[in-house]
Amino acid sequence: MPVIAVINPKGGVGKSTISSNLAGYFAHKGHKVMLGDADVQQSAKAWLSLRPPSLPAISGWEVSDGSVVKPPKGTTHVVIDTPAGLHGNKLDAVLKLADKVVVPLQASMFDILATEDFLKSLAKRDKKVEIGIVGMRVNSRTKAADQLAHYVGQLGLPVLGYLRDTQNYVQLAAHGATLWDVAASKVEKDLDQWTELLRWVQMKK
Repeated sequence: MPVIAVINPKGGVGKSTISSNLAGYFAHKGHKVMLGDADVQQSAKAWLSLRPPSLPAISGWEVSDGSVVKPPKGTTHVVIDTPAGLHGNKLDAVLKLADKVVVPLQASMFDILATEDFLKSLAKRDKKVEIGIVGMRVNSRTKAADQLAHYVGQLGLPVLGYLRDTQNYVQLAAHGATLWDVAASKVEKDLDQWTELLRWVQMKK
């Protein structure tokens, strides 16, 4: 059972956007997916409460106080949304559970510097956990994207793609929906940007 954790100690970088859409993709493919919520703000839980029953089911799974529980029988995929400032025992508990860690990162130097120590610590950890970076709100053809790729490349971490700055995510989230819950023609540009990330999270070791 693959477990994917979306982590960045900095807030406002798009963790819930990636977590909810990953869960939505797995649900769209017919998997029994659970969206874990390690955030005290319970962002994922609030989003799930907006999700219409007509859409592919995503179960909620609360992870609190650093404690980890086994998901119910039948679960095939788990995505864990995490809070800003995750560190210490709580971070260790999530990393112990995860097979892969996705780190959303904006391309500004301020965001890179704020995340630098965290990325370096991840890069030095047990290689059992695979780590990938997703550039958030950035055009892949810009100098900023090149700088981000160069920086994380020095840490030996891959950039799995760049998600553009669009209102599609905001509008879909307001209705408990994901890119995979609407006609592909409406979000074609966004779906294309997920290709490498989805390939990576599904790739077996």
